[in-house]
Amino acid sequence: MVFSSEGLGGMSRTYHKLYRTRLCRGLYRDEPRPILVNNWEATYFNFNADKIESIARAGKELGIELFVLDDGWFGKRNDDSSSLGDWFVDKNKLPDGLEELVSRVNQLDMQFGLWFEPEMVSPDSELYRTHPDWCLHVPDRRRTEGRKQLILDFSRADVREVIYGMISKILQSAPITYVKWDMNRNMTEIGSAALPPERQRETAHRYMLGLYEMLERITSDFPHVLFESCSGGGGRFDPGMLHYMPQTWTSDNTDAIARLKIQYGTSIVYPISTMGSHVSEVPNHQVHRNVSLETRGNVAMSGNFGYELDLTKFSDAEKEIVKRQVSEYKELRGFMQFGDQYRLLSPFEGNETAWMVVNENRSEAMVAYFRVLAEANAPLSRLKLKGLDPDRDYMLQATGDVYGGDELMYAGINLPDLHGDFQSLLLRFKVK
Repeated sequence: MVFSSEGLGGMSRTYHKLYRTRLCRGLYRDEPRPILVNNWEATYFNFNADKIESIARAGKELGIELFVLDDGWFGKRNDDSSSLGDWFVDKNKLPDGLEELVSRVNQLDMQFGLWFEPEMVSPDSELYRTHPDWCLHVPDRRRTEGRKQLILDFSRADVREVIYGMISKILQSAPITYVKWDMNRNMTEIGSAALPPERQRETAHRYMLGLYEMLERITSDFPHVLFESCSGGGGRFDPGMLHYMPQTWTSDNTDAIARLKIQYGTSIVYPISTMGSHVSEVPNHQVHRNVSLETRGNVAMSGNFGYELDLTKFSDAEKEIVKRQVSEYKELRGFMQFGDQYRLLSPFEGNETAWMVVNENRSEAMVAYFRVLAEANAPLSRLKLKGLDPDRDYMLQATGDVYGGDELMYAGINLPDLHGDFQSLLLRFKVK
């Protein structure tokens, strides 16, 4: 429970510090998170080693630090209808194996990450054909499929042991430093073949205990790996998962404008250091909206920053924008991930959104401002800041102008006239 004399903002910052410093654990709790590129929206299931290397090579040229190979690298996985549970490399796509691909990416001086969905099984898989009783099910009842998949019974130690063996073998096979742990459907027919009838109602609870046991084991055995949880996006954004994995994929909706509400709402309880946030393709694959690369970057930088598109298709002008974004985030991420966040304007209450992050000693701040739709004859906009030291002077880095901390908080700063829809600004201040 939290008491706050500073409204929801004070409550949020208490939760942020608690979760960031006492709930999250491991190497990456206090380490800046790497900037990544994920190939999912770039290739979906259609890739080979050369295509992956080309995206990684483009990422290296732009300053990106980690390549993540998403769904489709295992079993016979050419679409979402098969192979979950068959955690071995698809030699049709990667004939020289995962180790060779990781080596090619590592030679670019980039880290390598991998996607798994360990709690799931496809009916069309070797695992299911061998062990059809290993999924959650009720005898003589229909086994409802979601996304053409069923859920493995993680309440059973024998099931967990086999899955752990497959995943650990992959993680031991190459220097993999990041894992996206996905879980893409809800539970149905929640029964276990390992429990008698009078104990079937224990299954869901025992499933979570089994999952936690599995996560404790795998994160302890691979402490150098940054684990990110995911459940159809942010469906498992909860403290229990953050205890094992210090960040969560915030939403499968990667549209920058939709993300204003998603990330603002998530920040009520969860700190920036726990939110995965990527720049994706336009038109956006979920809502088909076109948003500038600058605004997509400004939204994504208010989280664990990355890209999820085909970097090889960028124009020279777009490459220069991305280089600036990557360089700027490397300067910002230390206090973005571990500073104090203040929400300024709510996307749920108007056309504008704003939040800011201040470092621990209040010597540096970053303000993110977003305006969704253009307005004719809009009044002059002033934005009042929060969390600064009222007795110190701050310089706006873009212009060199100096303001008192009290002035910025109680009078605010004039915002320039922005033309067009989906506009944004990043303002950086340092103590003069």
